[in-house]
Amino acid sequence: MSLDDLEGRIGFTLNGTAIHVQAAPTARLSQVLREQAGARDVKVGCNAGDCGACTVLLDGAPVCACLVAAGQADGRRIDTQAGLVANDPLAARLARAFQRHHAAQCGICTPGMMVAAVAFLRSGAVLTEASVSDALGGVLCRCTGYRSIIAAVLDVGDGAPETEGGVGASVERLDGWAKVSGTERFGDDVAPEDALTLRVIRSPFHRASFQFGDLDQFRDANGLDLILTARDVPGENRFGVIPGFEDQPVFAIDTTRFKGEAIAAVIGHADIVENLPDFPVTWEELPATLTPDDAQQAVLLHSDRADNVMCRGYVARGDAAAALKYAAHVVSGDFSTGFIEHGYIEPEAATVRRVGDRIEVQCCTQAPFMNRDGLARILGIAPDSVRILPTATGGGFGSKLDLSAQPFVALAAWLLRRPVRITYTRAESIASTTKRHPSQIRMEIGADANGRLTGARFDGTFNTGAYASWGPTVANRVPIHASGPYLTPNYEANSTGIHTNTAPAGAFRGFGVPQSAVAQEQLYDRLAEKLGMDRLEFRALNCLRNGDPTVTGQVFDTGMAIDACFDALRPHWQRVLREIAACNAGGTRRRRCGVGIAGGWYGCGNTSMSNPSTIRAGITSAGDLRLHQGAVDIGQGSNTVIAQIFAEALGVPLGAVTLLGADTDLTPDAGKTSASRQTFITGNAAKLCGEALRTQILRLGNVGEGATIHLADGALELAENGTTHRVALPRVEGYALEATESYDPPTTPLDANGQGAPYAVFGSAAQMAEVEVDCELGTVKLVRIIAAHDVGRAINPALAQGQIEGGIAQGIGLALMEEFLPGRTENLHDYLIPTIGDVPPITSILIEQGDPHGPYGAKGLGEHCLIPTAPAILNAITHACGARLHHLPATPDRVRAAILAQTGGAGR
Repeated sequence: MSLDDLEGRIGFTLNGTAIHVQAAPTARLSQVLREQAGARDVKVGCNAGDCGACTVLLDGAPVCACLVAAGQADGRRIDTQAGLVANDPLAARLARAFQRHHAAQCGICTPGMMVAAVAFLRSGAVLTEASVSDALGGVLCRCTGYRSIIAAVLDVGDGAPETEGGVGASVERLDGWAKVSGTERFGDDVAPEDALTLRVIRSPFHRASFQFGDLDQFRDANGLDLILTARDVPGENRFGVIPGFEDQPVFAIDTTRFKGEAIAAVIGHADIVENLPDFPVTWEELPATLTPDDAQQAVLLHSDRADNVMCRGYVARGDAAAALKYAAHVVSGDFSTGFIEHGYIEPEAATVRRVGDRIEVQCCTQAPFMNRDGLARILGIAPDSVRILPTATGGGFGSKLDLSAQPFVALAAWLLRRPVRITYTRAESIASTTKRHPSQIRMEIGADANGRLTGARFDGTFNTGAYASWGPTVANRVPIHASGPYLTPNYEANSTGIHTNTAPAGAFRGFGVPQSAVAQEQLYDRLAEKLGMDRLEFRALNCLRNGDPTVTGQVFDTGMAIDACFDALRPHWQRVLREIAACNAGGTRRRRCGVGIAGGWYGCGNTSMSNPSTIRAGITSAGDLRLHQGAVDIGQGSNTVIAQIFAEALGVPLGAVTLLGADTDLTPDAGKTSASRQTFITGNAAKLCGEALRTQILRLGNVGEGATIHLADGALELAENGTTHRVALPRVEGYALEATESYDPPTTPLDANGQGAPYAVFGSAAQMAEVEVDCELGTVKLVRIIAAHDVGRAINPALAQGQIEGGIAQGIGLALMEEFLPGRTENLHDYLIPTIGDVPPITSILIEQGDPHGPYGAKGLGEHCLIPTAPAILNAITHACGARLHHLPATPDRVRAAILAQTGGAGR
């Protein structure tokens, strides 16, 4: 008998209330608090003490509850985020500070951050940026970039967040208080007590054949309710996100293609499922290919294809070969990046129940309608028989666009007619879900004697893993963007996605553009050096301006503002160059300072494809205004921004709007939350909807366009020229007045040479990074980052700043530390993401020149924030020590090796 079998009553005081629970003394305190004590504000991100999301106060001291045995809490006092905010005035003030500073984005790390912050504030320690960083260093955040969190802790006072304001106001997040008070519910927080638990059986090898033993006997012997395999899928045993590329099976048949691929699932009571003996399956490991180079000669991963090439992309304009041949200066190089894990703190989770002949799915997702349609195909039922009710999503960044856990629990709940839940372990999440595509890039760029770009050629190979996921999108987007936001008259870009025996590579903030920027922006620095030009001035000379054609031949008469981004950085750049020159002149040869600059751009929305969003709104007979807003907010702020746009268009205060969040039964399809599309596309739909509803109201009251609208009890009060008209609302079921509007960006297909208008809007950015390099150790310390971003119009400036800071933090990870190695880095202590101490001060400059296509001139922002960061850091490293990094991440060993290589092994 194990210690876990010796369950007993454990008593403790939870948030001021004495309780007793029945639990094994060796059970994790985090599990006991969540499942037995109902403290769902305690989040579990890793079960290894790496992420800190489960931090609670144990007799006033912050601890990771996942590392504390339940028996250790017997007779002690435990405080969680929800209890602290409700009962402690200090914690309540901290919550308001988090709201003011928009310090909770997705919100999954917020409980751990706030609990750790309360302990620190109670200590009476001196409040400095360094002391706050030290105190919160054990809690990871993937969204915010930490800067807003530090600011909130330094600003705990009695100030109140801004709650009202239209377009241009930094109003608080409409969904923010639930996150800072501990009442928000994420994917693993909504399962009913009677839900069965599902666990997936996965391949332990990169490629293997397998045979099952007696599954019926195993099920009965262990008291399981169900075992699922491919034979149990009633519809299509495959899914995907791109039509024509739905190639990933729910359960593999006979052979697996990557380590972590699902072959079966077991369903039963949690204590049974979590303590099963070895599953009856026999494996035969097969030769596997993990890189595109090996895949060219390897066995076919998909027998219906001629080779392991998934997809190609191509853009050509002018004569790149001739331009490079006759250019006064030519530079070229090979560059590579590895797999990057999304690293959201919330692992995938879902709960599903069958309701009659329908299935209802609660899950963390970025794409409810895509989830709905994919599950319908798997279950063999109509799409309207599937209801997706997104929970709060604790980070996504692209990976939660794809189906992951949902098909397994949907199948189980459909067959058993019982609620079924699943939550991935951290190792399971990292091993089995999509990654940023590894890249192998060769690029060549030429310029004339005056520094004008004459031509460029780009060849990029991307490891798309075992299945397609968003690989076709990456292959098609990268050639359009690989010039950067620069006028390049002669251009040729090729991209190839290759299948390998690795986890599928999919969407991750930028869809391949950050990888291409690593190559192009380093080569632009080399061209500037050859020309003897300042690096910023070289970019400013060549950047696209209104009226210039892009590499696809698209011309923007207005809205191309990369030149303004470089202009905004110029005074900072010149100042820092002087400071660095003085620092290096007076410092040691071991520690060298440097500054780098990079530009970037990103097309908002799908590439040359229909990309609509729909918004609905209505006013009840009682005068309640409801906005059906189906764009999933994963922390970027769409709930708030879209409501601001709608309220502005309708002409009412934001507080008059009741938000109905994403639900495929209640909200129209606002499209997926990806590709920086929601502010631009769904925002436009919200603007049209608000305008349409306003027109109805004004017509009903027979007043002019300048009238003001006030929603009264059961009536509309319309004021015009000093006179107020009261108009009674019709007494009807449902809505007395309503409007539904859609917006689809104007784009055109690309021709055989990639010429056309792929995006209605490009956003652009320029960033400069200051570093200090230890030339003997190869370590890189980030000193400061200054970022200028063309946002068109900032609907909510504070949210825009938060997106920039969060994107930069992920760019830091790409540049300096992050690389997923299949089978080796499946946790958050071997796979490193930036901590609070890794992100330096960030200055954000918002460029607002407006865009004719955007709602009130606004553009998307999410992807753009990340794109210039890594190349700016890499260029700063080179400026500091002379060594150039071609293969990421720039870890100390690689930086040191590059220094030795460029000094002939003699060091500096």
